[in-house]
Amino acid sequence: MTTIAVRSSSVDVPTADGVADAYLSHPDDGQAHPGVLLYMNAFGLRPVLEAMADRLAAQGYTVLVPNVFYRLGRAPLVRLPEPPELISTRTDPTLFERLGPMMDSLTAELFARDADAYLRWLADSPAATDGPVGITGYCLGAKLALQTAAARPERVAAAAGFHGGLLATAEPDSPHLLAGLVRAELYFGHADQDESLPVEQIDLLAKALTEAGVRHTCEVYEGAPHGFTQSDTASYRPEADARHWAALLALLKRSL
Repeated sequence: MTTIAVRSSSVDVPTADGVADAYLSHPDDGQAHPGVLLYMNAFGLRPVLEAMADRLAAQGYTVLVPNVFYRLGRAPLVRLPEPPELISTRTDPTLFERLGPMMDSLTAELFARDADAYLRWLADSPAATDGPVGITGYCLGAKLALQTAAARPERVAAAAGFHGGLLATAEPDSPHLLAGLVRAELYFGHADQDESLPVEQIDLLAKALTEAGVRHTCEVYEGAPHGFTQSDTASYRPEADARHWAALLALLKRSL
């Protein structure tokens, strides 16, 4: 697969509630390219996500990775173990106790304002074409991808979510209830060993998308735990990650 040189930088994105720090990566050719939002998992903006953005940029996209927890401070907000240690509850037993309140603080209402800011920033960036955008999200980011696709259907042409959790709950603000607002093509790569998305939620999400007439693919990755794309965690699975890259690049290629 042919790749091209990329240029990356740290940028600040003005929002209705402050300034979100973010990572930007794009082809180093002086031209505008289709924009892609990459939504982080709960561990936050960090080198692994930056490397993933660079990999996407090398395929011809301008990729923005916002720190969606910017209201709590600039990244990194979670102290990560030094390589070669992997992120896990073994290295940090209190990790998820601290992450829970952070994730809960990002309500759907707050994030709707943020998504507008991220899309507006991409539209104004000389590195991005002023046209349809793609989204890819991980863990928490899978929910944010679906929410953005529903909130701005005229801008989002494709959205993917990998090892997402709580996508089809009994709550009144469950993400699957937004299906009727989506015009983008969606792809979800679920982990079959994921307590945050049991089979009942997987089935309910697929049913909602089908009934709403959304173009979508929902696949369950066998033998994959939650977090299988994140190479700095103990959950990383190379084969599942390779499958994720193939599906994501195919989606973006046919949509942007």
